[in-house]
Amino acid sequence: MPADQHQVVVFDVNETLSGLTSLRGRFEDIGVPGQLLPAWFAGVLRDGFALTAAGAYADFASVAHDAVRTLVSSLEGWAGDEEEAVHQVLDGFAHLDVHPDVPYGIRKLSEAGYRLTAMTNGAAALTEQLLDTAGVLDCFETLSDVRGPRCWKPAPAAYRYAVERADARPDQALLVAVHPWDIDGARRAGLAGAWLRRGASVYPQTTTPPTLSAADLRELADMLAADRP
Repeated sequence: MPADQHQVVVFDVNETLSGLTSLRGRFEDIGVPGQLLPAWFAGVLRDGFALTAAGAYADFASVAHDAVRTLVSSLEGWAGDEEEAVHQVLDGFAHLDVHPDVPYGIRKLSEAGYRLTAMTNGAAALTEQLLDTAGVLDCFETLSDVRGPRCWKPAPAAYRYAVERADARPDQALLVAVHPWDIDGARRAGLAGAWLRRGASVYPQTTTPPTLSAADLRELADMLAADRP
């Protein structure tokens, strides 16, 4: 579908709009090596996906809570307080910052006439805080999370929920994400997908390819704005 037919841009949030690297310091504060952050976050996603695949549901905070407890209990010699460790890590999600290219990209898309929304496996309240801190909350019409459809992306119902809340059809929407699994899920649900590479060089051949690809949101916004009639 030509870019000028996209009416709604649906943003993933964690790692797409916000970086998670600041959480490394919180891991180290509780006595956990910071380099375990990517594996921990991947484990949270895995368990959320598994619940959805099994027809069950738990929100991000609950799954992440269990993942912190599992992580610290597996470390030899760790003798801290598990609940304090959970609080230290999860509180960090309320203090994340957007990537440097995000404010420009969001403003550019909004000014070009795109309707913006977000759909996160996390919490919409944290998305609102993130975007407000970045000064771009006013560009968004709706903010959604998986509590609505009670299933995590990449389940088709999660994308349909976000698009319906934006009063649009899947074929009118473009998902923007850094995760190939998210692009694949959106494409299978009838949306277009724009992959932000953010330093990655290889897109998995086993997943549905993106409709568009860009180095970051600045480049993608310039591409989409140029295609606007």
